[in-house]
Amino acid sequence: MSRHLASAVALVLVASAACSSVGPPADGGIAVAAANVPRASASPEDARAAARAINAFGLDLYRRVAGAGGNVVVSPASIALALAMARAGARGATADEMDAVLRDVATDANAPWLNALDQALATRSGTFKDTTGQQLDVTLRIANAPFAQRDMTLQPAYLEALATRFGAGLRLVDYIRESEAARRLINGWVDGQTEHRIPELLVPGVLTPDTRLALVNAIYLKAPWLTPFLADATKPGPFTRADGSTVEVPMMSLGAALPYAEGDGWRAVELPYVGGSLALTVIVPDDLARFEAALDAEGLAAIVGASAERQVSLFLPKFGIETKAQLKDVLAALGMPSAFDPDRADFSGITAEERLYITDVIHQANIDVDEMGTEAAAATAVVMGTTSAPAEPVSLRVDRPFLFALRDLPTGTVLFLGRVADPSAER
Repeated sequence: MSRHLASAVALVLVASAACSSVGPPADGGIAVAAANVPRASASPEDARAAARAINAFGLDLYRRVAGAGGNVVVSPASIALALAMARAGARGATADEMDAVLRDVATDANAPWLNALDQALATRSGTFKDTTGQQLDVTLRIANAPFAQRDMTLQPAYLEALATRFGAGLRLVDYIRESEAARRLINGWVDGQTEHRIPELLVPGVLTPDTRLALVNAIYLKAPWLTPFLADATKPGPFTRADGSTVEVPMMSLGAALPYAEGDGWRAVELPYVGGSLALTVIVPDDLARFEAALDAEGLAAIVGASAERQVSLFLPKFGIETKAQLKDVLAALGMPSAFDPDRADFSGITAEERLYITDVIHQANIDVDEMGTEAAAATAVVMGTTSAPAEPVSLRVDRPFLFALRDLPTGTVLFLGRVADPSAER
């Protein structure tokens, strides 16, 4: 597949620090430090609770990011996991605001949620048969890697939270004397975790001698369809943009029994991937702007819940899209301004030696869908500084702007969420 969808998230913080233990160098010579505590146990209900919170946060975020129009893709799960690692060290009003925006997914009381979700998603990879009997691989990789300044002191409770909730130990680097070398090391780790789809998450100048900690989460996804489209059945077809103009795009076609639903002003179909744990839901509204404005996590769950298997003749454009967004103002507007205010931010749970605040949040994601399946990548940097009966067959021609949600079915987590306004646009 020529394009991809993956997700990488980095939180770059200023802090000072020491660690419970330091191990031998790893990841190209980076020493590793970790709290001596085991990963917490996990339950399916905790994973589903995390999914509900992430989906609610993701729809809130999506509506603001998508407001500018055009093609959009974001990774709610990736962004939430990155922010959650910062939230583990937030206190006071900063913690309260982050909890409200993240729908309590990262509170101390709900600490098992993200741990359970992370462990559940880690089991999705494997080799499975498609409907033709072909053995195909699914890869869904979740990785967390905090990168900390050597010889600086982090709160022991924060190190324990990283270990028990995220399965993460610290990689030790030297931002003070070698910030550019640290940037290259972190980018190299992300590049490897995302199969070279995100070679430069952190651009020059993001890390400085004042940086003390970079919290990095990476998600990589590659999944073939359970029922693949036939490549020779793809033909040029018209696609009508929101402004009424028309463009010709490669239109895939498939006739299969698929989960299908329709309601007042919308139609939806679900395309499962091999293995049965992941699926892409495609929603085609009559009025995209009005539908998006009203869509929330409960609405998405209702659409998914209304789906029933039908014989569907589906026409779906191939697409590859990418989004780069500055999320600092979006997150502040959603209700967590204190985290970005050097005078009000309280991340004393990370370190007591310096005052930290988030200086920026940068998100980048891309997704490609073709006859064989989906591959994808995304990256986020949170930069912190000191200071019933058989139904009749249906036909669904996706020839106008539509939404998509790539979901983990057992938990309900929305891994990637987006809008295709023009499949012909270069990403």
